Amino acid sequence: ITHEALARFKNLQRFKHQSHHHSGKVHFNRLTFCECPPMGLETLKIDDFQLHASSTKRYGLGAHRGRLNIQAGIYEDDLYDGAWCAGRDDPLQWFEVDARRLTKFTGVITQGRSSLWSSDWVTSYKVMVSNDSHTWITLKNGSEDLIFSGNREKEIPVRNIFPAPVIGRYIRVNPRSWFNSGSICMRVEILGCPMPDPNNYYHRRNEVITTDDLDFKHHSYKEMRQLMKVVNEMCPNITRIYNIGKSHSGLKLYAIEISDNPGDHEVGEPEFRYTAGSHGNEVLGRELLLLLMQFMCLEYLAGNQRIRHLVEETRIHLLPSVNPDGYEKAFEVGSELSGWSLGRWSNDGIDIHHNFPDLNSILWEAEAKKWVPRKMFNHHVPIPAWYLSKNASVALETRALIAWMEKMPFVLGGNLQGGELVVTFPYDRTRSQGMTREHTPTPDDHVFRWLAFSYASTHRLMTDANRRVCHTEDFAKEDGTINGASWHTAAGSMNDFSYVHTNCFELSMYVGCDKFPHESELPEEWENNRESLLVFMEQVHRGIKGVVRDLQGRGIANAIISVEGIGHDIRTAADGDYWRLLNPGEYRVTARAEGYSLASKKCEVGYEIGATRCDFTIGRTNLSRIKEIMEKFNKQPIRLPVRQLQARRSRERRLGT
Repeated sequence: ITHEALARFKNLQRFKHQSHHHSGKVHFNRLTFCECPPMGLETLKIDDFQLHASSTKRYGLGAHRGRLNIQAGIYEDDLYDGAWCAGRDDPLQWFEVDARRLTKFTGVITQGRSSLWSSDWVTSYKVMVSNDSHTWITLKNGSEDLIFSGNREKEIPVRNIFPAPVIGRYIRVNPRSWFNSGSICMRVEILGCPMPDPNNYYHRRNEVITTDDLDFKHHSYKEMRQLMKVVNEMCPNITRIYNIGKSHSGLKLYAIEISDNPGDHEVGEPEFRYTAGSHGNEVLGRELLLLLMQFMCLEYLAGNQRIRHLVEETRIHLLPSVNPDGYEKAFEVGSELSGWSLGRWSNDGIDIHHNFPDLNSILWEAEAKKWVPRKMFNHHVPIPAWYLSKNASVALETRALIAWMEKMPFVLGGNLQGGELVVTFPYDRTRSQGMTREHTPTPDDHVFRWLAFSYASTHRLMTDANRRVCHTEDFAKEDGTINGASWHTAAGSMNDFSYVHTNCFELSMYVGCDKFPHESELPEEWENNRESLLVFMEQVHRGIKGVVRDLQGRGIANAIISVEGIGHDIRTAADGDYWRLLNPGEYRVTARAEGYSLASKKCEVGYEIGATRCDFTIGRTNLSRIKEIMEKFNKQPIRLPVRQLQARRSRERRLGT
C-alpha cells in the first residue's frame, strides 16, 4: 500500500510541475537560465561578511543591511536600519556580493529603504561581475553599458533579468540615478545558480539535504485542495477533509483531520490544531502544514511508531490557509516580488490574526473591581454583544475561526507565521494602558514558557546564538521565545482570545525570516521545522487529564477544573472529559459543577510525556436534588402560614439546630 501511495504521489508531482506556471514566479525546476533561484540575501544564506559596499552612511545602514525585505527599527539612527545607504551620493558607489564560488548570475531584484521617516531608492543601475574582485566587466547592451530600471518607490520589489547569464564569483550593483529627494539606498537580492564544484567545502558545509520525498513547491488554492484530496485517498482511515467556513471571496477554508477515528471526538483523547496563513503573504507556514500532512500520512503507512502513537492518541487538525484570498494575491506575483505586505490582509482589509474580541480588557477590569470569581469567571469570558452584531468590523474568516474554536474541545494550538524566527506566547496585549511593550504574563506563564521552548529548542536555528538577526530583534538571546506583549502590544489576538475564551493554549510560531521563500528553499525550511512541529504536538499530552462523572457514571459537561495557585480554570467537554496542561509537579485539583458538590484531590505530573489520569466523581447537592424533584413534579415550594413559620423557628432555636 505504501508503494502504491508513493506512486500516486509521484504522478501528482509530475502533473503539477507540468501545469501552468505563474509569469511572476521564478522556478528552478526547468533549465532556462532566467529561472535561477535567489542566492539568499533575504533568507540569510548569504552571510554578512559576503556583503561589501563602496561606502556607508553609518553602521546601521551598512552593506549587511542591504537585504531584500529587511525591516528597519522604529527610530532613525538605529543599529538595525532598513537598507544599505552609501556614504556619498555619486555614480561611483556600489553594493557587492561575494558568492564564494563561481556562480551563474541571471538577475537582480531591488527595493528602496525601509523607513517610516525617509524616502530613499535607486531609480537606475549598472551591473558588473568579476572573478577576482579587481577586474570588473560591466553588462553590455551591444557596445553600450546596460542600464537597468530600478525602483519607483521604496517597498515594491523590481526584478531585472539579464539578457544572458554571466558567470563570476563577485557581482556589483552600481547605482546611476536615485530619487531626487532622497539618497542612494538599496535592498537587494541576486538570482544565481552555483556552478558545480565538488571541492567547495564552504558550500557543502552549509548545505541542508532532506531525505523526505515530499511535494516541495508552492501550491495555489486549487493545488492545495488537490493535494489534500490525494493525501486523504492515500490514508483514508486516518484522515478527513472538512471546511470551517468561507473567505470573503467565497473560497472554502479547508482543514484536514488526522486521527485513528476521523470525524469523532474520542473520550479522553485531546484535540490539537495547527493553523497557518492568517496573513496571506506569510506563506512558509502554509507549505509546512501541507508537508506535515504528507509526512504523517506516509510515515504512518511506513509503520513509524512515533507517528502512529501521535495519530492513535491525538485528534490533530491542520488548517493550512486561514486567508486564501490574501495568499492568492501574493502567489500571483511570486515569492520575490510580493514585498513585505502584499496579501497580508483579508479581502476587506482586515488583519485576521488581530481581529478577535479584546476579552483581556473585560477580564482585567473585572479583576480590578474584585468581581472575579464572585460575579465573573476567570476563564471562558463571553464575547460582547457588539462584536457579534452584523455591523461589527469582523472578517468572515475570523467568524469562521471562532465558531470552529468554540465547537472543538481544543487543548493546544499553534499558528504559524513568518518574517521572524521566534515563538510568542500570551498575553499579546500589555496590561498597562499606553505601554507599547510590557511583560504581561498569564496565570499559566510557566506552562507557556515551556511550550514555546519545546518548539524553539528543537528548531534548527531559533536558539542558535551565532545566527544572524532577521531584522531588528535578537531573539536567540531569549532562547528563541518571547512574551507577545514584551515584543509589541496587540489587542484582540488569536492567542489571547483562545486562552481567555476557550480551554485552548495557543502560541505563535514565526518559522522563518523570509515570509515567502523561493520554493527551492522549502526542503531546507522543512528540515528546520520538522522536529519542532512534531515535538510541539506531543506537548498536548503533558499535564493531567480525566473525566468528571456523576454518581451514576455519566459524564458532566461544562464542569470547572481548578488548580490551586493558578488563577485560570478550564472546563470539561461534552462527555465530561478534560485536559489541563501543567508542568511537572504536584497539584491540588478541584472539580465543581453547578448543582453538584465539589471534589478535590492531589494530582502529580511527571517528566515523561503522557498526561496523568485524574478522574472525579461528584454528587448532586441537596438543594439541587430538591429543585429537580419539584421541577419534575411541577410542584411549588410549600409556603407555611406566618404564625406556623415563627413557631417552627422558635422551636429550632430552643433545640439549638
